[in-house]
Amino acid sequence: MPTTDNALSPLHPLLYEKTVRRALLEDLGRAGDLTTDAIVPAGSAAAAVIVARKGGRIAGTGVAAAAFQCLDPHVEVDANVPDGADAAAGEIVAGIRGSARAILSAERVALNFLARLSGIATSTRDIVGALAPFGTRVVCTRKTTPGLRILEKYAVRAGGGFNHRFGLDDAVLIKDNHRVIAGGIEEAVRRVRLHAGHMVKIEVEVDTLEELKEALALKVDAVLLDNMPPETLEQGVRMARGKALTEASGGITPENAPAIAAAGVDLISIGWITHSSPALDVSLDLL
Repeated sequence: MPTTDNALSPLHPLLYEKTVRRALLEDLGRAGDLTTDAIVPAGSAAAAVIVARKGGRIAGTGVAAAAFQCLDPHVEVDANVPDGADAAAGEIVAGIRGSARAILSAERVALNFLARLSGIATSTRDIVGALAPFGTRVVCTRKTTPGLRILEKYAVRAGGGFNHRFGLDDAVLIKDNHRVIAGGIEEAVRRVRLHAGHMVKIEVEVDTLEELKEALALKVDAVLLDNMPPETLEQGVRMARGKALTEASGGITPENAPAIAAAGVDLISIGWITHSSPALDVSLDLL
């Protein structure tokens, strides 16, 4: 059972309990689960399994477990395939025992989280594998589902990728519109250095090699080489080597990613792994 090379630490429940509760409230509404409450006697116990209908990288078992346990803390969930590991088609991902009402009422919420996060982890795993020969890190972006960023970025790590900044408050990324407001790269960097603390990294997005030259002269920490073809990226990497971390971004697909990585960039940032990855097909079956 292959796993990610990253050291994947589980998310603390405090980071997602409110999100899970909101999802359950959305589903249960004002009157609860009308179908289950009518059919299943109170106090009934059941056992079930979550099965991967399609093979993929698993992420979100703890979040899925929380959905059941929010309805009944005595529900037991045993992960057969841990986060960061691959499940084969037809493999049992987790076993569940406890309140039949809690299992059935939380089923869809639990599967929604598990399918979404495992889909992101699977897409990340695939692109990371394609770029492995080049030693290039795959990083995600802030193009995440509102309210789910912590979970989706965790799923990227489960797939073997790495996280870019979590929000606007943990790093500086000077983009083209910032440069327009400031009147240029130099002035934008000057203003940031007056404002930001000494622990904050500064990255500058550049569109041309001339802009890259200007950014490097200012001794920024990283440069984002935006929408550059591989031959231009190669020149940019040579210019920045030993001076700043290089990140390629913009229009990167599974098809063109290897050529971009071959240019020698340190990082490739990809938005679609969090905003457009297909969900992994998982189901819950009562035993």
